Amino acid sequence: MKPLRFATIGLLAALMAACANSSKEPDTSYPRFWTWLDYRPSMNFDSICQLMKETGIDGVMLNAATPDEYRQAIPTAHKYGIEVYAWLWTMNLEHGRDSIVKVHPDWLSVNRDGYSLADSMAYVKYYKFLCPILPEARDYIRQKIEAYCAVEGLNGIAIDYHRFVDVILPTTLWPHYGIVQDKEYPQWDYGYHPKMVEAFRDKYGYDPREQEDPSADTKWLQFRCDQITEVANMIADIVHKHGKIMAASPFPTPKMAKSMVRQDWGKWNLDIVFPMVYHNFYTGDPSFIADCTTENVRDKNPMTTLYCGIMAPNDSTLFTCMDEALDNGAEGIAIFTVNSLRSPQIRQRFKAYSDSVRATRANPQTTAADTVATRHANLDPFANEGLMGRVNERMASYIAQAKPATEASGLRLGNYNLVEAYGTTKVYEVTDEASQTTFDVTFYLYGDVISGWDVKPKAAR
Repeated sequence: MKPLRFATIGLLAALMAACANSSKEPDTSYPRFWTWLDYRPSMNFDSICQLMKETGIDGVMLNAATPDEYRQAIPTAHKYGIEVYAWLWTMNLEHGRDSIVKVHPDWLSVNRDGYSLADSMAYVKYYKFLCPILPEARDYIRQKIEAYCAVEGLNGIAIDYHRFVDVILPTTLWPHYGIVQDKEYPQWDYGYHPKMVEAFRDKYGYDPREQEDPSADTKWLQFRCDQITEVANMIADIVHKHGKIMAASPFPTPKMAKSMVRQDWGKWNLDIVFPMVYHNFYTGDPSFIADCTTENVRDKNPMTTLYCGIMAPNDSTLFTCMDEALDNGAEGIAIFTVNSLRSPQIRQRFKAYSDSVRATRANPQTTAADTVATRHANLDPFANEGLMGRVNERMASYIAQAKPATEASGLRLGNYNLVEAYGTTKVYEVTDEASQTTFDVTFYLYGDVISGWDVKPKAAR
């Protein structure tokens, strides 16, 4: 743990970003350590709040089915000094999903092939995204937000699924669905509702579907992003009108989110943001968290306080991940979820870590050897030892299965040669001289970070 270093780095980064882009400095007084949590009236919420308090969690993004369930939960959380934000899905329908789809099928998003989510499926059955340009859909969301903002004692609203369907899934999920998304494919490319296309045509004079490659049309991409931004800022206006905090849980960086789910969250009027920088969904290496956080310091709205959302492994890698975020400009951490911390030892260590961060942030007498402003995301995979170590492990695993007799000799890799590059995809070829096995090693670079990789053996020479 490196509290003195990351405390000052995070503070300097926030101040420098604010001075460069706005006279308004972001608030840094929010709770430092958060978790997402599903709420059920039948659960023993008191014991869970006690566990959060003992672990060092001081804020919870709580997902409950109705405003009344928040009214039931909030006094218990506040008893333990834990702030509560309503964790609400917006563009993707949640509670009451089936009835809304049945009554208003015309509200649902449509893909480039012309299929609506009202009667087709994208990845999973619960993906029922609304079309953001529809006034009826916006009114539905407005009424929902108003109802939750009316809950006394609720500290804030944290929106989630505020986007389109993933045109590109995180790379580690591809095998689960039996797909490869090395570029945009029509069946996953949403936002083609007739009203959306009509509005775009009225503004720009052409139908995006008539382009040879709609995925290369930057105006069409930005137009869809802007609809999501308009709804986000409509929500922010409502939340702020009620005197509450506006937050969101978007994809890892604004540039990644823009290309993967049409979510340009650097333009949202957020008070606090919890980007979901789940490194195990992407490269598997904690350096992904450092790269994303560095980019987020640069690209977030200057008024927004930057936190970092990470998966919560029940082992010591959790603390490496938190260091990567806090050393590179994040002001706090949200974990998914506190229930994953099953080990008493890990919970105790988390409490000590969080206490140390709070103490350091409360003490202005700190110095730093360097600042976040001097760091850039590393786009060279071959300079990333952690990442390339995982690539080598994958190669060794293939060789061990195919040629067990050569396993003991270890890898003897030749030069990596770039053999193909398109969009955000780069494919290299490399041969292990020990086993005479040639591999294709692919890297994906969505946004300004290395966001995924793959290894496939070719036929042995």
